[in-house]
Amino acid sequence: MSDKTVREEQKQSMAIIKAPPKQPKSVTIQARVQESVKTHLDQYAKFIDSTPSYVITEALKVLFKRDDEFKVWLSQQPNNGTSHHHEGGALTKTA
Repeated sequence: MSDKTVREEQKQSMAIIKAPPKQPKSVTIQARVQESVKTHLDQYAKFIDSTPSYVITEALKVLFKRDDEFKVWLSQQPNNGTSHHHEGGALTKTA
């Protein structure tokens, strides 16, 4: 098979539009917050052209990543934090 034929086959098999990345599994939670927090959450989501759910998820991921005391505590837990998916998704417990 010539190089030209291989390139033609590769062109035919490449999609013009790529499939979207797989989204991590998400769950629904309910939380009560102060009205001012909800207002700021909505405003921040609008500010970054996103959703409140995305802001909450990303803010919690930052919190979990930066809190060294929490990471130490989590590593000492019997289930090691695996029963509550806390990376790339939302919390599974209702607050």
